[in-house]
Amino acid sequence: MTEQRRLHASMPEKPTLDGLESVWVARWEAEGTYRFDRSKPREQVYSIDTPPPTVSGSLHVGHVFSFTHADLMARYQRMNGKSVFYPIGWDDNGLPTERRVQNVYGVRCDPSLPYDPDFVPPDKPGKRDVLISRRNFVELCHKLTAIDEKAFEEVWRRVGLSVDWSLLYTTISDEAQAVSQRAFLRNLARGEAYLAEAPTLWDVTFRTAVAQAELEDREWPGAFHRISFHGERGPVWIETTRPELIPACVALVAHPDDERYQPLFGTSVRTPLFDVEVPVLAHRLAERDKGSGIAMICTFGDVTDVTWWRELGLPTRPVIGWDGRLLADAPAGVPAEPYKELAGKTVHGARERIVELLRGSGDLDGEPRPVSRAVKFYERGDKPLEIVTTRQWYIRNGGRDAGLRERMLDRGRRLSWHPAHMRVRYENWVEGLAGDWLISRQRFFGVPFPVWYRLDAAGEPVHDEPITPPEDALPVDPSSDVPPGHTEDQRGVPGGFMADPDVMDTWATSSLTPQIAGRWETDDDLFRRVFPADLRPQSHEIIRTWLFATVVRSDLEFGCPPWSDVAISGWILDPDRKKMSKSKGNVVTPMDLLQQHGSDAVRYWAANGRYGVDTAFDAGQLKIGRRLAIKILNASRFVLGLGSGDGEVTEPVDLSMLAQLADVVREATDAFEAYDHTRAIEVVERFFWMFCDDYLELVKGRAYGGADAPAASARAALRRALDTLLRLFAPFMPFVTEEVWSWWREGSIHLAPWPTPDRGAGDPAVLSAVGEVLRHVRKAKSEAKLSMRAQVAAVTVGGRGADLVRLGEHDVRAAGAVGDLVLAETGGDLAVEVVLG
Repeated sequence: MTEQRRLHASMPEKPTLDGLESVWVARWEAEGTYRFDRSKPREQVYSIDTPPPTVSGSLHVGHVFSFTHADLMARYQRMNGKSVFYPIGWDDNGLPTERRVQNVYGVRCDPSLPYDPDFVPPDKPGKRDVLISRRNFVELCHKLTAIDEKAFEEVWRRVGLSVDWSLLYTTISDEAQAVSQRAFLRNLARGEAYLAEAPTLWDVTFRTAVAQAELEDREWPGAFHRISFHGERGPVWIETTRPELIPACVALVAHPDDERYQPLFGTSVRTPLFDVEVPVLAHRLAERDKGSGIAMICTFGDVTDVTWWRELGLPTRPVIGWDGRLLADAPAGVPAEPYKELAGKTVHGARERIVELLRGSGDLDGEPRPVSRAVKFYERGDKPLEIVTTRQWYIRNGGRDAGLRERMLDRGRRLSWHPAHMRVRYENWVEGLAGDWLISRQRFFGVPFPVWYRLDAAGEPVHDEPITPPEDALPVDPSSDVPPGHTEDQRGVPGGFMADPDVMDTWATSSLTPQIAGRWETDDDLFRRVFPADLRPQSHEIIRTWLFATVVRSDLEFGCPPWSDVAISGWILDPDRKKMSKSKGNVVTPMDLLQQHGSDAVRYWAANGRYGVDTAFDAGQLKIGRRLAIKILNASRFVLGLGSGDGEVTEPVDLSMLAQLADVVREATDAFEAYDHTRAIEVVERFFWMFCDDYLELVKGRAYGGADAPAASARAALRRALDTLLRLFAPFMPFVTEEVWSWWREGSIHLAPWPTPDRGAGDPAVLSAVGEVLRHVRKAKSEAKLSMRAQVAAVTVGGRGADLVRLGEHDVRAAGAVGDLVLAETGGDLAVEVVLG
């Protein structure tokens, strides 16, 4: 089909943006436009380790913002001839999914209950949750995530993400579970994973352990209580916000240089109410200027207690249980009689009761003094964390090994960070690690640990002799599968076995996204082509979790970083410059925006946000983006409607425009290579508006002129410029550019080559000078409130550049309706005088 026949058949009389998304999303999928070509060698592959968003409700506009950034690079690299490995994944296991299932279906998991194959959740959640078995609960998790994932896919397709949907993965799939369990078993075999009983940060609401990376400090109201401990030389006053932990006290501690307490070091005092003897010790972490300068060490009130307990070799007297209540029985060495006043109470209730008892005994000096202080919370929790002693799985990450820590820092230095200053956040996190990575969770919907324990003759588990499956049996669920050499009737009986009851933290699986997407150990050919990846795009708040954890797992297994480059997006802020989050209720959901303004407009807004910079949501940017998309449609239709553009470009103004465009191509290319998509869209958009406002107006009269050489030059230059501009805009505005491309070109624009700079013989200054004259003419007409078609009696141009205007004299006269055009090359800047008729 000839070009003109193709145009006649496909170019609409009145082009519109409406409906482009549904047309092109379907066609891209049907034609496999974004399918990964796995026949390409590694050096011709661009591999992206895409963030799998948590499927626990709905996406918000912040997700669209950051995911668009990665898509811009994917599209650019694809047009550069790379085979782009660009999978999409869903992070569908873990606490967020469990909470959503509880809220939607009104159920709660009780692992002690048997499976009910006929269970149907209530039509409407009642006041009290229905208790169901773990297997029933997990089935509901799968059911709900399948619904949520469909909604997520609809949004991402509408946004125009150029992912290969055939590479879709989920973090709870059998394949992902096998990868996660295999990596864990290898960590275990090499001694990098270990089981330990130790003080653990614990969320009493969700009844699960919490890792350091999941903590956040929040201001929390409390009160200082001035309490006397009984010493041989009189009372020793301590000030504490947690008097309920007095039965857990194992020592008092002060700074070794504090002269007030140096005489007490090496002696002992007795606790109020309980009369338990505890030593007075010295430690550098004691704060002389806080309270009375001496503190009680309890097991455990905060992380400093853990440090003191470990470094001073102190005993353990736990009093807080997994449910956040004080244990029913007093710890060893603590009298049962006073303790029974606290047993079974919440922390708050126990605090109120012990204060009453301290008042009665005379050990409380005055009234509690209100104070607000920073307290550690689980990032998804709403109650302060407690510290309880539990048995948990850990992976070594450098928190307790200086050599490994330095190796992790070196891995970070080997990455190219965009922007570069984000590496500091990584290094600050690694240098501040307080322990190894706790990866076990006391939850239900997650990847189970592939571990069983032998039960001794008394039915107690032998934790230091874990039973593991062979790798070819993965994935396994120890709660229903049987370990090698055993039978089901041995489960839970003395001499038999028991399953590890916990699941892995979701980050323990998400940290393996390069391995999951690349099908590690199941498709060696694919894995060699895509790992290590080229790019990890993500937001900055999960550098400490997802990014660092992925670096750890890759280093332990492969001895290398998992990618070469990391690109860190900022947050989306509301108009008050507060982070958007579902918990704050200030999120903007994307589908309405996509439908109202069009996907290209939303992508334009996202592209104007730089990596590493928090960006306030601005609906005005969406309107600008839509206006730009409409202008691309209309300008393209005008250019293509002029007829054939097969002629030679000969005129100075035309050559000048193409020379300027070549500079734009070079700048945009350099910006993309530097991961600066915002700079790329800025230079392309600025040129496009000049092209429409100045160049088109200058040459359209000539372009209509017929078959002579100047007219053919204009039409050829316009076609060449449109071809290049559409390709430059394609990563940013894929729908409108694909639509226009289809009017006159075969194939997809997104598989067309990225333009290369070709300045030719043109002088960029010619168009700038001619355009400046035309702007003065327009301004004069506008100020006189005349039509742009009104005749101009005379225009005088002087100063440097007047000789350049001479090269475009015919176009200036035609575009400005200028009668006399006087050109005088003189000194100084270009000066234009307009005399209206």
